[in-house]
Amino acid sequence: MLFMVIERFRDQDMVPVHQRVRAEGRMLPDGLDYVDSRIEPGFGRCFQLMRRDDLTLLQQWVLKWRGAGVTFEIVPVVPSAETRAVVAPLLDRLEAEAAGAAEH
Repeated sequence: MLFMVIERFRDQDMVPVHQRVRAEGRMLPDGLDYVDSRIEPGFGRCFQLMRRDDLTLLQQWVLKWRGAGVTFEIVPVVPSAETRAVVAPLLDRLEAEAAGAAEH
């Protein structure tokens, strides 16, 4: 599964977290895969994409950051391509219904 991890930095100060990453790395437990991240321009939040099926690995990772001035929101997400594949049959049906209604 993919998860969007939204980190919020206390007082929009990401420096303590970046100091810790520089000194200790991301501190990911084995099996939790970091995919990519982005930080908003005001430094208030970081958006990280993580991959894992075992949710306890995310919990272990969050616990390692206790006291570092960051809070976490973890949201399961689905890649856009997979979502398009799920929605396509509905769109096909709606288009067929609209075409049928136009013929009458």
